[in-house]
Amino acid sequence: MIKFENITKCFADNVILDNVSGEFFDGKINMIIGRSGTGKSVLFKCILGLINVDSGKIFFDDNEMVYSEDVKNNEFKEGIGMLPQNPTLFPEKTVAENVQFPLDILTNFRDDEKKKLVSDSLTQVGLRGREDQYPHDLSGGLQKKVSLARAIVHKPKYLFCDEPDSGLDPTSSKEIDLLIHKISKEYNMTTVIVTHNLDSVIGIGEHILFLYESKKLWEGNVKDIYSVNVPEFDDFLSSSKLFQKYKRSIINKLEKF
Repeated sequence: MIKFENITKCFADNVILDNVSGEFFDGKINMIIGRSGTGKSVLFKCILGLINVDSGKIFFDDNEMVYSEDVKNNEFKEGIGMLPQNPTLFPEKTVAENVQFPLDILTNFRDDEKKKLVSDSLTQVGLRGREDQYPHDLSGGLQKKVSLARAIVHKPKYLFCDEPDSGLDPTSSKEIDLLIHKISKEYNMTTVIVTHNLDSVIGIGEHILFLYESKKLWEGNVKDIYSVNVPEFDDFLSSSKLFQKYKRSIINKLEKF
């Protein structure tokens, strides 16, 4: 479980996170949602230690994280998989070499062990047989799959995804969502996703945290999102044409969870 208490972060005089607390549950797909500019990505990066908080505490499995260069070590990183908003693949490396990169820097595995893990990871995302291709040979959706394979190759306990469907067409977006769901459940990962895509929230989300103007306004189970008595959250939901069009069927689906 990941818990964070009273997280505050400012840039100059601009308050980005204002006393935000919450928790992400083991084995669940946890989502940080809200409109653009509400602090989603900053909270995400604070939890990962990519940005230092001004005040507040962050816990991984009841262990308080005090982020510094001394603790940003391999032991912590080995437990984390990261799917960035952009694939950030090495253009000069093959697909297999890109996926193997975390193993090269985080582990002392033998070459045959690394090769087996890379093969398993690529199979998980449906890219078996593309090991020798290069990023420029692949579409944006396939590059995103390579990035996902790289994020899970060391079988981390936690998977962090930053806007995983960014830049993808609706079909590719849904495919990535389903892959994240499948992998999270098969590996029993604690998954944290930043998104403003309500289709993803309804499709694979389980535990939801809603940010609005630097504050947490609601947190709870996805099945309860339509009964939330928070006007700002209602406005956010109404921004999804799909949600409005299929409101009744979506509510019925969520009530069956």
